Amino acid sequence: DVQLVESGGGSVEVGGSLRLSCAASGITYRSYSMGWFRQKPGLGREGVAAIDTRGSVTIADSVKGRFSISKDNAGSTLYLQVNSLEIEDTAMYYCAVQTKATVDTVIAIPDFRFRGQGTQVTVS
Repeated sequence: DVQLVESGGGSVEVGGSLRLSCAASGITYRSYSMGWFRQKPGLGREGVAAIDTRGSVTIADSVKGRFSISKDNAGSTLYLQVNSLEIEDTAMYYCAVQTKATVDTVIAIPDFRFRGQGTQVTVS
């Protein structure tokens, strides 16, 4: 089974930075994409960023220029660098994996087949 474990969340001040990590295990698919989505208090899920099997990146307009996504060479750890944090970035951040080589849009990220338990980011 695919398991995704997020870490790196926390409480930061406006303008601060965090590096979220997602440790992935059990992925046996040759082609897959990984991504992050978030859920703000009382709101729906929002795709944030994704990286496909070739390393191409898709990022939501709302975080473009502030957030970046990357993964290690083995594809077992996914990262989300979040900079210049705003109060509106407060949310639970989730890691997700889909068994498709490419990502069409960030909107699809919350529906990826495998999802982690999330890590909380609070900005004040």
